[in-house]
Amino acid sequence: MTHRVLKAAVVLACVGLGGCSPALDWREVRPSGTRLLALFPCKAVVQQRHVPLAGQSVLLSLHACTAGGRTWGLAHADVVDPMLMRAALDEWRAAAVNNIGAVNPSVLPLQVPGATPNAGSARVVLAGARPDGQAVEMQLAVFVHGTHVFQASVLGVRATGEDAANFFSNLRFAP
Repeated sequence: MTHRVLKAAVVLACVGLGGCSPALDWREVRPSGTRLLALFPCKAVVQQRHVPLAGQSVLLSLHACTAGGRTWGLAHADVVDPMLMRAALDEWRAAAVNNIGAVNPSVLPLQVPGATPNAGSARVVLAGARPDGQAVEMQLAVFVHGTHVFQASVLGVRATGEDAANFFSNLRFAP
């Protein structure tokens, strides 16, 4: 599907659903070295750095942008060892909870077409606060494909709604 056709389809879907904000400019992103396709509401900036994850140092790639008063992100790393997948997903979920001081996270069903089944995969909605005390919500999805772990997230005063649902429902792996 060409970029123009994809963009037209997204615009038509947004108009039909009435759920896309004019502040959001949806575009397809395919992180380098992966088969994941994601739909971002803004132009993502890519950053990479080595981080500790599941007891080892891994190269983390992060695509992130800010639109509609929220930060949209997609992080991924290759943990190489399949035995470390669950630990990596659990660490990412725990870090999100700790970062905003969330209590009582809500776990939602997660189905990312083409993802490798893993008991640690989940979609989670969190409520907490920024370091300055401002209330914040975060919605994230953690999942795997092969030995790559992924975390997609939306962070803002409100991290739910049709545009957040659109972000998560359009995650998929190309065949």
